[in-house]
Parts: sequence; C-alpha cells; structure tokens
Amino acid sequence: MMAIAGSMAITVVSVPKATAQIPFLPQLQAPSAVVNNDFNNRVVSGWIYLDGRRLFQIAASRTNFPERSEDIQKKLETIAQNYFQSPANRQVKVEVRKVNELPVVYVNDQYLMTITSEDAGLRQVDISTSANQIADSLQEDLQQAKQERRTQFLIDQGKIAAASGLAMIVISCGVYTWQRRSKKNLDVTPQAENGLLDSPTSPGGQPITTQLNQRQHRHLQEAKRRLFQLTQAAIWAGGSFFILGLFPYTRGFQVAILTAAQFPLRLGFVVLVTYVAIRLSYALIDRFASTLISSGAFLTPEASVRLQLRVSTFSGVTKSIATIIWVGIGILLALVSLGIDIVPLLAGASLVGVAVSLASQNLIKDAINGFLIIIEDQYALGDVISVGNVGGLVENLNLRMTQVRDSEGRLITIPNSEIKVVANLSSRWSRADLTIPIAYQADTEEALKLIATVADKMSQEQQWQPQMLEPPQVLGIDQFGDRGLIIRVWIKTQPLKQWDVAREFRRRLKIALDEAGISISVPQQAIWVNDDQFLNYQGNGKGN
Repeated sequence: MMAIAGSMAITVVSVPKATAQIPFLPQLQAPSAVVNNDFNNRVVSGWIYLDGRRLFQIAASRTNFPERSEDIQKKLETIAQNYFQSPANRQVKVEVRKVNELPVVYVNDQYLMTITSEDAGLRQVDISTSANQIADSLQEDLQQAKQERRTQFLIDQGKIAAASGLAMIVISCGVYTWQRRSKKNLDVTPQAENGLLDSPTSPGGQPITTQLNQRQHRHLQEAKRRLFQLTQAAIWAGGSFFILGLFPYTRGFQVAILTAAQFPLRLGFVVLVTYVAIRLSYALIDRFASTLISSGAFLTPEASVRLQLRVSTFSGVTKSIATIIWVGIGILLALVSLGIDIVPLLAGASLVGVAVSLASQNLIKDAINGFLIIIEDQYALGDVISVGNVGGLVENLNLRMTQVRDSEGRLITIPNSEIKVVANLSSRWSRADLTIPIAYQADTEEALKLIATVADKMSQEQQWQPQMLEPPQVLGIDQFGDRGLIIRVWIKTQPLKQWDVAREFRRRLKIALDEAGISISVPQQAIWVNDDQFLNYQGNGKGN
C-alpha cells in the first residue's frame, strides 16, 4: 500500500535528475513546482515526447510553460517527420550553437529550442552541459525512432504482438479455468461442512454455526470473484497496453490513455482493494466466531446457546466497525491518489471531531449504552425483549440502535440511549407461567392431581422433553377469583419455547378436564338487592 501511495504522489521538484525510462511504458509526470513566493512566477517542469516516449525535461514559469512546451513539441514533430521521410542512410545532425550567450539546439539546421537556466536547474548542471545532454539524447532518440519505422522492425514487432495476444488468451483461459474450479470447491465445501455440523454426534451442530460457515464461504467466494475479475482486467488491459507500445505509430496512445485514465484507475483500484478487504474481514470474523462457538462444546446446553447468541451479536457489531475502518482508509487512499495532501486534513480532524462530538451527544450516548449492552450481555440477537411499552424479537443490534420485531410484524427501532430498563424474556431459559381457572364446585384435590399428571406425562415425551428443562411445578391454588379457583403452574423451558409448551399444555389439559368432568369456570357475578322500596315496585309491576 505504501508503494502504491508513493507512486500516486505528485513530486515537488527541487529537482531530481532524469531517470532511465522503462521500454514501451511512458512515465507520466505532472508539471511540478519549485516553491516561490509569487504563484505566477513559480517554476514548473514537464516532459517533451516523441512517439509517446519521453525525451527530456524543460522548465519555465507557470505562465509561460504551456506556450513553450507546445511550441517545442510542435517543432520537434515537424523536424522528426522531415527526418523520417529522408533517405535511410541519412544521419540526424544535432548541434548546440551560441546565440546571445545562450545555447540553442538545432536539428538538421532547424531551430528547436533555447536552453534556459531553469532547464539547467532540472539537471543541477550548468547551461552548456545541460544543452549537450539534451543534444545527445535527441541524437540517439531520433535515430532509434527512424530505425523503428523500418519494415523489418515493424514485422518483428508484429510477431511479438501476435505472441503477446496468444499469451493473453492462454493466460486468460487458465485464470478462467482456475476460477471455475475454485468456485466448484467453494460450492462443495459448505455442503460437506453442513452435513457434519448437522449430524447428531457433532458437538458444534448448531444452526448458527452453519450460518456462520455459510456466510464465511460466501464472503470468500465474493472476494475471490472480484480478484479474478481484477486479474482478467489486468491481463487484457496490460497486454493491450504493451502491444500499443511495440509500434511507434501507436505508442502515443499510451500517453493519452495514461493521461485520461490515471486518476479513474487509481480510484477504481482503491475502491476494489477496499471492497475486497471488507469482504475478507467479514470472512475472518465469521471464521473466528464459528471457531469460538465450536470451542464451547463442553459447556452446559444453556451456556452454549447463550454463547452462540453473544458471538453472533459481536460478529455483527465487529463487521460494522471493520467496515467503518476500511472505508476510512479507502477515503484517505483515494485522496492521496488524487494528489491531495492529507496531513492538514488529519491535523484538522481533531477539531472536527470535537465539533462533531458536541453536536452529536445523543449518538455518543447511543454508542456508549450499546457497548455496555453488548459487553454486559443484557440481550443479544435472537432474544425476545420488552422495553417500556414495546417489545419483540431482536433482529438487529449495533452500537447505535436496537431493532425488534413485534407480534404484529412491525419493526420497531429503539435508540440505545433510550433503553433504561429492559426485560429479557429468553436469557438462558424461559418459563411458561400458566393460570388455570377451576370452578368452585369442582374437586380441588382431583383437579390438582390431574394437572400434575398431564404436565408430567408431557415432560416425558420425546418431542417435548428437550424443550422442558425441569419437571413442571404445580404451585397450587394461587387465588380466589371471580372465575373460580386460580391454579398456577410453572414450566421451565428452553429460551423462546415457553409459548409452544404453554399452547400444547393447555390443549392437553382441556381434553383431560373434559374427560374427568371437571369444568373450567366462567366469570360469574351475584347481585344482592336489599332495597324494600325497589322490591315493592318490582312486585307491583310499576317499576321502570
């Protein structure tokens, strides 16, 4: 990453010596500046090109540089075309002459440019030496350019281009085959693991473990798919770019492509790297969560289930934090790729942070309270909670908010800072709290024995035994109500199973009570009238 960021930076010229160029790959350099008090008089530098290959650097003030660069470039192209159309045995003649005490470069007796002190400053030599260096470079490069236009050279380059195209096809097909093979392996592996995890003998055979493994493989598959796409794009783009550089007539397109696409390519690369990094982080988090859950095989069933819910919650929150971190890094790299100095931005980030913190105190409270909720295990994903007048199944939990789905299907969003008192209905175990009304005329002892028998029989059945953690407790007569005697029964169940157990128990108890002839009471009310005058009115038939 540091190498990429370094290649993206625009260098301030103080000024380095010219470096050797890579064959067929023009190295672009944006005009760079020597610090000066006057912006318009600031000295900038740039390259002169021939057939898309950079020859030498020139320098001038920011105001004069565009005009001077364009003038030298046009003159060089005219001189080069005349030289290329001359007989094959004609040699190029580059001379340095003195005009007004300044060295002037002539090519085949045609004026090209005057060497200035700014040009000499680029090479950190005197003016005469700088002029000789430019003349030597022109002599060699023009001869090479003419040599590259010969028929035999173009034929040889055509062979290289054909071989390069064939190599691109072979490599692309190889990468595609590898991608297909990798995709098949990824499709088979989750199925094999799911079969192991779902087996009765597997200690980690829990649905949440299966989901984590599936998500891990899905993230890995997505990351690999993007990397394969990037590889294919690099093969064809790089190969085509290389072929363009083989011929002098097409080499100029390299400069145009790099000039037009350098910033989009850099931004695209940063976005792709950030996306792949996020996906790989998700896969690592899911892998860690799955391993952590599997390591809890020797815990009690209640602790194991609770561990799964907590790990699932931590996994979601950690993914959110990882996403924020990678997006922040991606934004910084994108700014660097655009040539923006991020040091002042980082220096001012603290001031912005203070301002934002003052303006978003509620968000900070949400984050702190959300962190405490997760650390203290007040509730987790999959729990059923009640907060104030609302409640339901926790579907989403992060540092800022909690989302629950109530019995009517409504998704309720609660800021974490608003959660003061919360009732968790499914933490580690649950309880079915049943109140059974029996008529006052019924045999109380017989009713109690019948209720206990139905509860014990249900707890011993294979279907309901795993869901009922302890034998049901028939507590006895809880109160005398307007509906009759109220008998209370407690059944300790697995988390979130209390409603299923209660429904089945009520169904069985109704059948058993009907068979035993014990009636379930209905609301009754007796009215006592002691008003003699009212009774007389009723007796005489005169009452209204």
